[in-house]
Amino acid sequence: MSTECDACPACAPLRARLAEKEQAILDLTESLTRHDILTGALNRRALTELVAEELQRSSRTGQPFCFAMIGIDHMKEVNHKFGHDIGDAVLQGITRSATELLRTLDRFGRIESDQFGVILPATWLHQGVLAMNRLTAKVAAFGWDTLTPGTTVTFSAGLTTNAPAETAEMMIQRAEKAMAEAKQEGRNRTVQIEQELPAGLFAAMDDM
Repeated sequence: MSTECDACPACAPLRARLAEKEQAILDLTESLTRHDILTGALNRRALTELVAEELQRSSRTGQPFCFAMIGIDHMKEVNHKFGHDIGDAVLQGITRSATELLRTLDRFGRIESDQFGVILPATWLHQGVLAMNRLTAKVAAFGWDTLTPGTTVTFSAGLTTNAPAETAEMMIQRAEKAMAEAKQEGRNRTVQIEQELPAGLFAAMDDM
């Protein structure tokens, strides 16, 4: 049912402005539900959804992709020594370094506290290692002396590639396992991991 205002030509610009503001509010709400407030990076929910989408795309096209889990080294010590405000600035610095370096098709998000995730579409595992090496160099070159004098911030990364019939959470957990191994091996490095193939697969191949 139309109203008198709907039929009023003078009200048309006002209705258009109101519609624009409503859309802007909807866009902002959507952004807040998908992005980390502190760093502006994607949040875990959004990143997990994108990993699931990449799994579906890979299943259709046959193209592999990589996912990396990044954990900032000695973050507790940074917070203890310099304070949580500086710790927050470190998280923002890592995000800035990553977004400046990564390709436009890559996705970077904050998983939790001092852990981040990186989606590298159309990327083989050895290419993913090279990407992590470049990110390591980029983070090392950041001007940490202005934030953490005498302390260079580094990260440990776990890198994996997609496997058939797996979920986003399975892939993320595998990368997290590799990241934990990187920290155990001394930190400031990347450990790569692939899903183990079923033992019965090799037996079936031998019978062919």
